[in-house]
Amino acid sequence: MLCIYLSISQNAKEKALFLPRKFHDMKLYEYQAKQIFKEHGIKIPRGSLAESLGEVRRVAEELGGKVVLKAQVLVGGRGKAGGIKKAMNVDSAVEIAEKMLGSSLKGEIVRKIYLEELLEIKEEWYLSIALDRVEKCFSLIFSTAGGIDIEEIAQKFPEKIVKVKINPRWGLWDYQIRDILSGAKIRNDLWKEMAGIIRALYEIMMKYEAELVEINPLVLTPKGLIAADAKISIDENALFRHRELEDLREYVGVDEVEKMAIKAGLNYVRLDGNVGVIANGAGMAMATMDLIYLEGGKPANFLDIGGGAGAEIVKKAFEVLSADKNVKVVFMNIFGGITRCDEVALGIVKAFREINPKIPVILRLSGTNEEEGRKIIEENLQGKVEIVKTMEEGAKRAVEVAKWQ
Repeated sequence: MLCIYLSISQNAKEKALFLPRKFHDMKLYEYQAKQIFKEHGIKIPRGSLAESLGEVRRVAEELGGKVVLKAQVLVGGRGKAGGIKKAMNVDSAVEIAEKMLGSSLKGEIVRKIYLEELLEIKEEWYLSIALDRVEKCFSLIFSTAGGIDIEEIAQKFPEKIVKVKINPRWGLWDYQIRDILSGAKIRNDLWKEMAGIIRALYEIMMKYEAELVEINPLVLTPKGLIAADAKISIDENALFRHRELEDLREYVGVDEVEKMAIKAGLNYVRLDGNVGVIANGAGMAMATMDLIYLEGGKPANFLDIGGGAGAEIVKKAFEVLSADKNVKVVFMNIFGGITRCDEVALGIVKAFREINPKIPVILRLSGTNEEEGRKIIEENLQGKVEIVKTMEEGAKRAVEVAKWQ
């Protein structure tokens, strides 16, 4: 039966497969990444963040007038899209900022500008360490074609890319640094400083459990090697170990309901229907969504509370769906394996007592401690939660109720 269900709703699958958010990375803004670089001994240009024209003028004056204005957005290719501009005096900087602030850059609104001193650049390179999931290692990548996206470098100048695989079991070895610098034909007087930068990048990679740490370009100036740009992407699954990074997060491109789900640590995708879905396990959630489509309804979301979900997670799931004004009914489909039905029932009771959801709830409980779970619901929420025996019955009932709301 499950295979049949999964073949029905291609639309739901396509949307949900892209987004279980725990598999996303968290990108830092350039100014945030540069602060981390500085803390680890990598030189960065003098600079400061501005969020208004007054602040732009003040920072430009402090930096001597000749500055680079950089739109702070979490997308690549800012330079080509007009998000990086040079100004030779304070008035010019303010004029550029006036056009930049509030504008749309590759789909994102520019609300912050990072102003930096204008550097005297002699040479520039590309340097990064990236997680390679296919090879199950880290890739140290160096290119003499700095200032260009790595994809473009690989396409246009593959001979200019030098790559070294780092085994996470052993870490970064000195000989690997020598290999990459000699392969890129870096002159000897720069080796010591570059080696220090590479070690610092690897230290950042390990410390913050990053998926990508990148300097593009790394530039040679009269003051030495400086990270003219910076990029760090953090594995979201590791954020619970790095609360200091969670505080840096800004929720771009998501609405308040999605923001709630991300903060709660839920695997949630918002869709365009009106039947809310809560299930334990991605497969169960997808099958539930397909059944709703089969019955002529449309799911409002994909929400997987995971195996072993406790009462608190269940309560958070109800908080998220209660905040979605499009949800007319919730179908909660639980098959108790690792997840205990009595624990789920306690979470539902907790949700009704603390947030008192106003939307009808259809519940299917099956598996571990099923009878105990049903008893908890019947004793505490009689008349507020409708219990069904099968997922087919639950989907049909949920679609019927949604039509009445």
